[in-house]
This record gives sequence, structure tokens and C-alpha cells, in this order.
Amino acid sequence: MRLVFGLVLIVGIALAGASVLMARNYIAQHQAQLEMERQARGAVVPTVEVLVAQRALKYGEPLRREDVGRVQWPEAAVPEGAFIDVEALFPPDETDRRVILRAMERGEAILAVKVSKPGEDAGITSRLERGMRAFAIKVDVASGVSGFLRPGDKVDVYWTGSADRISEVARGEFTQLIEAGVKLIAIDQTTGDDMDEAVIARTVTVSARPEQVAALAQAQSTGRLSLALVGADDDTVSAAIEVDQRSLLGLAAAEVRIEQAKEKVCTVRTRRGAEVVEIPIPCTN
Repeated sequence: MRLVFGLVLIVGIALAGASVLMARNYIAQHQAQLEMERQARGAVVPTVEVLVAQRALKYGEPLRREDVGRVQWPEAAVPEGAFIDVEALFPPDETDRRVILRAMERGEAILAVKVSKPGEDAGITSRLERGMRAFAIKVDVASGVSGFLRPGDKVDVYWTGSADRISEVARGEFTQLIEAGVKLIAIDQTTGDDMDEAVIARTVTVSARPEQVAALAQAQSTGRLSLALVGADDDTVSAAIEVDQRSLLGLAAAEVRIEQAKEKVCTVRTRRGAEVVEIPIPCTN
């Protein structure tokens, strides 16, 4: 009996020792894992939220809030000029939009050099409204209103030329208003409206509908175009205007009279006694 009790005691002591050893190993492993986690946390790079493009953005597009997202960016690697705060990108007191100046891909950080300031545009493309096209007109000091044109002004376009080749009536040269109230969007290569002096431009770019572009292109290739500046507060609509040389000089149009040819009558003379009589006969020649 004592022998059995001794064996049980020995087995119990062995099991207790094994349990203590297993518990110690488990605690050591847990502490090692905790230490590794602490070291891993210490090695994690600190990050900040950076505003990025949610989709591919093209040059000239307006920047909207739904086009902007947030991603975690390494704090030490944040690009210069990146936007971190939405309020900085979309100021609450600014109602004017920003415009894309450089194309951006999805997930690319939005930088200050890639977007315009609120209210500024990205050039001609941002000035074109839906359905409108840009068309360049050649001008000089006479046809370009002596250089007093500015982007944003409105002009009437006059055509001067001759239509003798396509008309049966000879009229000489005449001038006709072909487009009224056309908006200028660029002077030479300048799109800003902050020009502070007169510039003698060689070309002006207008915003026009496709059918207007066709008319202006045809007019420019067949005659001379001149521009007339419209007042800033002028809301009148120009009527059809056409002036030729005769109306300019006050001359009445010459009437062309076509005389009808008289019917030819052939006669033969015959004598009846003392009287000579002419008798009509059919003409053979």
C-alpha cells in the first residue's frame, strides 16, 4: 500500500513539474510575442491622410468634391504641395471652382501645381461651354479694333468681298454682317483678361457653334473679315446689314433694258397703173 502511495506521489510530482515547465514556456513565448509586437509597432512608419484623385482627371476639367478621396501616406514622403485638408482644397468661402492644369491618374496625390486657384481657368478648353468650338480669326491693326480687344469681349464679325463670280448681277465688293455678338476667348496665345495695354494681335480666338465655325471659315477663305467691338452692357441684337458700293455712294441701280428685236417684214413692190404698191411676202432669208 505504501508502495502504491509512493508511486502516485512520484507521478503527481512529475506531472506538476511538467505543468510548471509548460506554463513557463507558454509565458515566455507570450512575452516574446508581446516584445516582437512592441518592436513592430515602433518600426511602423507614421502616416498622414493625403487627398488623391478618385478617377483619372484630364486637363481643363473642373475639380469636384466627388473626384477627391483620402489615403494614408508616409509622413516623411508626402509630396510638396499635396493637400491634406479638404477645406484647403475647397475653401468654404470660395464659390469658384478649381480646374485641372495637369492630367492625373486614379490614386495620384492632388498637388497645388496640378490644379488652378479657385476661379482661375486652365486656358481655352476651360472657357468653352458645352457645344461650343474655338476658331481663330486672322486680324491686323485695322480689322482688330487697333488692339483694344480683350478675352471675354464680344464682337460683331463683318465680311467684305465680291460675289460677282457666283451672281449674275455685277455688284462689285460689298460688306455684310455674318455673325453678331461672338465671344472672344483668346488674343494670340493669351487667355487671361488682365491685359493692361493695347496689343496688336495677329489672331483672335472666338467661341462659336459648329455651324458658325463653318460660316466663319468660308468667309475667311473668300474675303476679308473685320471685327467691331460690342459694348460691355450692350444687350441689343444686330439686324442683317449689307452695304455695297452703289448704296454707299447713293447711286440707283442701273436698269438694264432689253429691247425686243422687231419682226422683219419682207415686201415686194408692184405697179398698178400709175400707183406703186408694196405687198408683204414671207421672208425667205
